[in-house]
Amino acid sequence: MFLRLLFVLLIALNIAVGAWLLLGQDDAHGRSIADPGVPVLHLLSEQTAMAAGAGSTPAPPATAPAAASISAPETRCLAIGPFATPQDLRNARAALAAAGTRMRSRQEHTTEARGWWVYLPAPGTRAQALALARRLDTAHVGDYYVMSSGDQSNAISLGLFKDPANARKRRDEVASAGFAAQIQERTEQVPEYWLDLVVADGANFDWRGRVRGAGVSSHSATCF
Repeated sequence: MFLRLLFVLLIALNIAVGAWLLLGQDDAHGRSIADPGVPVLHLLSEQTAMAAGAGSTPAPPATAPAAASISAPETRCLAIGPFATPQDLRNARAALAAAGTRMRSRQEHTTEARGWWVYLPAPGTRAQALALARRLDTAHVGDYYVMSSGDQSNAISLGLFKDPANARKRRDEVASAGFAAQIQERTEQVPEYWLDLVVADGANFDWRGRVRGAGVSSHSATCF
């Protein structure tokens, strides 16, 4: 009885081993252990090994096309003037305001000739100056004035002339009477007014059609 039972168990065990050998080898022959449509999971170490074994170089990232550079419009700057009075400057600024340009006003000083002075230098003292004036009377040289103040005190003025030719003529007349007359140009610091503008380069900017004024012109200036 025992032997028969042992024999049956051995037969069942052989059947089980045979079934395992027959059916358990499907995975080794390509049957996937995952359900169809489900991706197979890999360990991180397996992914690194797979990437190294592939030997392919990743494609460089695509570069976006460079954006076209937009350059700011070039500008040029003008100085318009000089204007004789602040009111002339304000009128010009108002006339050019509609052009939409950037503007600034400025004031400068310039040396301006006021005429040519003919004179006899001061002899030293007031008494000597009066004595010199009497000699002019004796020589029939008129139109003189003895200066009584200022840096030319006691000098004898013989006239102030706008035309240098007239000043030279007067000097020569007094010199021919025996007096050492001299000529000195008289100057004065006077203000002048300017208007600076920033305009688009190449634009046909006709400021002359809007601004009126004698002696007003323009030239290139440093931009601000």
